[in-house]
Amino acid sequence: MVMQQSTSSTSVRKAPARRHNKGRLMQEAAMLAPAMILLTLFLILPFLLSFWTAMTNQPLVPRPTPVRFVWFNNFIRIFQDDLFWTALWNVARFTFWIIPAQCGLAFATALLLHQKLPFRNLLRGMFFLPAITSMVVVCVIWGTLFQYPTGPFNQILGFLSGGAIQPIDWLGDPQWAMFSLVLLSAWQAYGFQMIVYLAGLQGIPDELYDAAKIDGANAFRRFWHVTMPGLRPTHVFVLVITTIQAFKLYTQVAILTQGGPKSSTETVVHYMVRAGFEEQKMGYASAVSVILFVIVLVIALIQRQLLRRFDV
Repeated sequence: MVMQQSTSSTSVRKAPARRHNKGRLMQEAAMLAPAMILLTLFLILPFLLSFWTAMTNQPLVPRPTPVRFVWFNNFIRIFQDDLFWTALWNVARFTFWIIPAQCGLAFATALLLHQKLPFRNLLRGMFFLPAITSMVVVCVIWGTLFQYPTGPFNQILGFLSGGAIQPIDWLGDPQWAMFSLVLLSAWQAYGFQMIVYLAGLQGIPDELYDAAKIDGANAFRRFWHVTMPGLRPTHVFVLVITTIQAFKLYTQVAILTQGGPKSSTETVVHYMVRAGFEEQKMGYASAVSVILFVIVLVIALIQRQLLRRFDV
């Protein structure tokens, strides 16, 4: 009798707990629903459609002949195309150069503008201005600066060197074309990373710096032991975002070099757009987009794991 009463009382206690857990799960599902719907509509569904299109010979303009499945033929043709590997190598080079240039410039500028300078907010707006300027406009302006042989850059180099440095064909020489795109891209986009770093710096409590000063830490030790650890999540975010943006390199190439000279600035996105819209092979272009997505995803995951391992 006593055991029956104990069992019934335990069931009575568990029932409200189950209702509470169920209500909590429903609440969490309701909070996640908008994000899941958006992810499905704008990420998962487009990727699945791209993968499906990549398995067909879908043209840009519909033809009388029906679209048929070619399975993995598009992927095989891409991997057999030397131009694709050249484009992938160029993007890797661009990423390798743009990350230290752009992130380093953004970090240094953020450290400077985090100080109590006069007109600090005005300076922040001025440094951020290139990031909100259209890339098309930036390319037109920098195309004039790069002009060979009488552009402003060549004029300045000739003046500073007393004529010892000959004019450089910034966009027409394969040895300089990619470097020119790195220079332009770093200048245009570093303002975004600078704002992210500024937000990270403002999130570090002043009490930590005060405590470090009381302990006798000089400026370098405060930077190394307070600022850098406080910016760990910011470093990860900036590195991943910069890598993704680097692999999306297209506008600068399309306007200034069209992939030349001698394919030295050909990129994966430019290769994909040309296949899809100039050659009208949407199935082939979709296969390129799927490969690019997988490459960027793998690199982002590797970066995240490495940064976690090294506690950055």
